[in-house]
Amino acid sequence: MSEKRMSSSRRHQLKSLMLAIAKDLLEAEAAEAVLERKKYMEENCPPITMPETMQELQDLCKKIHQKIDGVDEERYDLETKVRKIDNEIEELKIKVVDLKGKFQKPVLRKVRMSADAMLHALLGSKHKVNMDLRANLKQVKKEVKEEEKDVGDWRKNIEDKAGMDGRKKMFEAEV
Repeated sequence: MSEKRMSSSRRHQLKSLMLAIAKDLLEAEAAEAVLERKKYMEENCPPITMPETMQELQDLCKKIHQKIDGVDEERYDLETKVRKIDNEIEELKIKVVDLKGKFQKPVLRKVRMSADAMLHALLGSKHKVNMDLRANLKQVKKEVKEEEKDVGDWRKNIEDKAGMDGRKKMFEAEV
C-alpha cells in the first residue's frame, strides 16, 4: 500500500487535459489532409480557363470528350483482359479437380534392386561406381548346434517315475 490513490478531481483534470491534446492533434491532422488534397489537385488538375467564345468552348468540350473516350477504352480493354484471365483460371481449376478425381494413386510395390543398379539409377550412366557391399562384411563362422539326446519312449519314463518309488529314484539320481 505504498502507492497513494489519486484524487478524483486530479484524475478528472488529467483526463480533460489528455482529451484537449488529442482534440488538437486531430484538428492538426485534418488541416494537413486538406492541404495535401489541395496540393495534389493543383499538381494533377490544372485550373480550367473558361473560353470566351462559343467555338473555344466547343473545342474544349471535344478535347475533354476525347480524353474520356480514351480512358473508357483503356478501362474496357483492361476489364476484358481480367475477365479472360479469370475464365482461364477457372478452367484450369476445373481441370485440376477433374484430374485429381480420375486417377487413383497406384499401390507401390517393393522393387528388388542391387546396390550397383540403384547407384546407376540415381547417378546416371556417367558415373561408374562399383560397390560390393559384401566385401566389407566380417567372416562369421557358423556354430554347429549339438543335437539333443534321443529321448526314447516317453511312456517308459512316466511309468518309472510314477508313484513314490519314482520320486525316490529321481532324488537319488540327482545326488
